Amino acid sequence: MGPGRRAVLVSVAVKFGGTVTGPQRSESTVRAFAVQVAMVAAVAATLASPAAATSGADPVLVHPGMEVHQDTHVCTLGYVDPAMRIAFTAGHCRGSGTVTDRAGNVIGTMAAFRDNTPNGTTVNTDQVIADYEAIVLADGVNANDILPGGLRLEAGPDNGVAPGDAVCHFGIVTGQTCGTVERVNNGWFTMGNGVLSQQGDSGGPVYVIRGAGPARIVGLFNSVWGNYPAAVSWSAISQQVREDVGVPVHRP
Repeated sequence: MGPGRRAVLVSVAVKFGGTVTGPQRSESTVRAFAVQVAMVAAVAATLASPAAATSGADPVLVHPGMEVHQDTHVCTLGYVDPAMRIAFTAGHCRGSGTVTDRAGNVIGTMAAFRDNTPNGTTVNTDQVIADYEAIVLADGVNANDILPGGLRLEAGPDNGVAPGDAVCHFGIVTGQTCGTVERVNNGWFTMGNGVLSQQGDSGGPVYVIRGAGPARIVGLFNSVWGNYPAAVSWSAISQQVREDVGVPVHRP
């Protein structure tokens, strides 16, 4: 991976990651290799990809909660950092590299991912679920961190949740639905009491709204396990990004 692209991901990992207790070793060698290949491929694909918008056309706006396409996959964009020009969605939403909006405009290129989402409809609560994709935004697109409802979505160190906490989720199919955290598991959590999801909502942001302030991201939507919608936690994603781009891990 080129130093510029890696520097962006490192900066994002440090900004969002906080203190890390140590790397998880549950990822296989094949998975780690796939992450490295995705990072390297992002550079070549970005250099070779068509311009995001033709001369004279209005620039494409990239924002959290928008519809994104990767090959045959249609998902929701979960988080956008306009300054770093990087965005996140679910790893199982990934395609061959190029990411477009619903109109087919190129908005970016996959830079890194993890995805060990189980098949089926049930999962053990002690199982680790990793499911993120980092997207480097294309030159020429505009970016902001505003959800479709007008609320700003920010990231920060206080991104943990506990059972009973009020949370909301935005997906391109269901829009914003809100409820509470049902259970916190190993790097992911389930929700209920009003949180809804359908196919296409994957990768969408899960967030808390505290008072009149901005929304704070706490996860990316993963799947529905049993009767409960589930999200991978933002704190786990942050740690995984740090590991995948080689940020030194601080041990207690």
